[in-house]
Amino acid sequence: MATLRNRLQAMRAREDKRDWVVKRRERTRQLIELGGLVAKAGLIELTDDDRAVIFGGLLAMAATLQSETRDQALLLWRRRGKRAFEAGASEAR
Repeated sequence: MATLRNRLQAMRAREDKRDWVVKRRERTRQLIELGGLVAKAGLIELTDDDRAVIFGGLLAMAATLQSETRDQALLLWRRRGKRAFEAGASEAR
């Protein structure tokens, strides 16, 4: 009985189309995807899951994006990211 009730509640939650629920769901998905990128880059293992180090690295990235070298950094990082995505896609085949 409890299992059936839980399934019904989960189904209702998935079908909830209220604006704030949809926005929360989209934000949750975005955060999960961004966390996946941190994992995919190997930062968890490379830092021994030290969140201060990961956050510090992200702050350094943000500082670079606020500097005069923003455009060059974006170009370089975009190229590296695209190559890594393509390499990952070819490995999965």
